Amino acid sequence: MRVLEEIALDMEEVEAIRLADVEGMYHADAALKMGVSRPTFGNIIASAHKKIATALLEGKALRISTEMPTEE
Repeated sequence: MRVLEEIALDMEEVEAIRLADVEGMYHADAALKMGVSRPTFGNIIASAHKKIATALLEGKALRISTEMPTEE
């Protein structure tokens, strides 16, 4: 694993995956639970899905980052 390139999932991306994909919540309900707008939730979950797909298809390691992303 040490030689694999890493892709980091932020904690908010992990939470979005948990709510939508594991718990099966509708995006609007999951957004409310996370305290973000529905479009923002859509952006978060899309980013998470892309990172996970890239890691699976390109043989990269997934790392869960414990730091929250900074707003730019």
